Amino acid sequence: MSTNIIRWFWNTSRGLRLQSCINAILGIIHVGLDFAFIASTKLAIDIATGRSNSSLNVAAALLIGIMLSQIFMGFTRKWVAAILGVRSQNMLQLRLFSHLMQSEWSGIERHHSGDVLNRLEHDVKDITNVITETLPSVLGLSVRFVGAFFFLYSMDKTLACLLVFVAPVFILLSKLYVKKMRVLTREIRNTDSNIQSILQESIQHRIILKTLERCQTMVERLGISQALLRNQIRRRTLFSSFSATMLSAGFGGGYLITFLWGVNRLHEGAITYGMMIAFIQLVGQIQGPFRELTRYIPIIVNSITACDRLMELQDTPTESDGDPIRLREGGIRINDVTYAYDEHRVILNHLRFDFPIGSITAIQGETGAGKTTLIRLILALMKPQNGSIEIYDATGNHYVVSPQTRCNLVYVPQGNTIFSGTIRDNLLLGNPNATEEQMLDALRIACAEFAIERGLDAACGELGAGFSEGQAQRISIARALLRKGSILLLDEATSALDTETEQELLHRLHQWSDGKKTIIFITHRQAVLDYCTQFLTLKEEC
Repeated sequence: MSTNIIRWFWNTSRGLRLQSCINAILGIIHVGLDFAFIASTKLAIDIATGRSNSSLNVAAALLIGIMLSQIFMGFTRKWVAAILGVRSQNMLQLRLFSHLMQSEWSGIERHHSGDVLNRLEHDVKDITNVITETLPSVLGLSVRFVGAFFFLYSMDKTLACLLVFVAPVFILLSKLYVKKMRVLTREIRNTDSNIQSILQESIQHRIILKTLERCQTMVERLGISQALLRNQIRRRTLFSSFSATMLSAGFGGGYLITFLWGVNRLHEGAITYGMMIAFIQLVGQIQGPFRELTRYIPIIVNSITACDRLMELQDTPTESDGDPIRLREGGIRINDVTYAYDEHRVILNHLRFDFPIGSITAIQGETGAGKTTLIRLILALMKPQNGSIEIYDATGNHYVVSPQTRCNLVYVPQGNTIFSGTIRDNLLLGNPNATEEQMLDALRIACAEFAIERGLDAACGELGAGFSEGQAQRISIARALLRKGSILLLDEATSALDTETEQELLHRLHQWSDGKKTIIFITHRQAVLDYCTQFLTLKEEC
């Protein structure tokens, strides 16, 4: 395990360490009760065989008390794990989710959303279990092993040393085992993420698959991935089972040696019946930790793989912090901006343009000419390789666009952007403090009277299910209008509207802007072009 992973584990355990310590303490207490039970068993047998003069009633009461304590401790450990485990998992998931939401837009896009969800669910659960349960259990096993060794050593030095001799061999084999299991587990996790991606996209775009008559294609893709997953799990299971069988054979040999050694010593009269029983119990206490580690090693390997995958998400840089820079009125100036996705895909090349305060501009161009890229640069979701983009006000103040200037922008993206919930829930995303009257006014400006008729608490399904594309667009526009920005960006935001509704919407937006709002359209529709005061035509770079 690399130092980076260890450091990440330590930092990630912040907030989870309390439960980890509680579980470790409870585990150590449980180990102490087990040893006390072994000692009490030996005492009771020695009393019964006449090798001790103590009271049998006292020994029996001691055994009953220890057994009840073990039952209570077992209940307490399960209760703590159930109650605090969910809290710890939620805490870590919330922390990573918050990081992703605040990360740079271009950073997370290289991961499929299904893969990200898989990591936030399964990998977070694995990490939480290791920090709060596995590591405390391993600590308890270590205490159990050391305690059992010294307990047995106090009765028979030779036997104790003979049983512990297996430890170096076990450590060597476990290192080889972990290395192989880590590779196999990584393959399984990647395939599992791919399956979740197929499921998510197929369900989300099932209407497309139906109209293309390609539902069976996705079923076949899922079947291929599932077959690959089965094969990978089969390989890991065979490897794990073979390793476990070899270890079990070794443990069985150790138990047989202990039994024969004890029988021989008992025959010679060197030990009592109580010591014989203690031998048999203690060999389990010594071998038990190794046997348990064979169960925990796959869990630890899973956590190392999960750690790698979550570190990739957490390495996504976050946007710069700072107080919002809010302007009463705003314009946008493009200063010699160049942006390229790679050396063969130059999208914008030394672009210069001004969007004055109160102007209405249409950005036109062929597909791939850079229209959406320019909008993302204005929103500070991406940064130009050369040049700069500034936002300015009527008094001459100007600022390079950044996450802090985004508060001045009202953006309506292309496509359906409705969240599941209610119309009210969607509108409040535009402004959590909006009054009902403000929401109704925004709906009227967006020509969304249908939403007023249904009521703000009318349900919205996933991706606006229950509404037409045109209705969903108008709710999205109303949501955006509730923001207090002075620059409105609309990316084909009227594409699903009929001509009459589009013209009425444009008329209301023009009245709403009152010559003080700066409006930027990405559009090819003539009705929109008729309202614009200037035009920017982008051409695809060769």
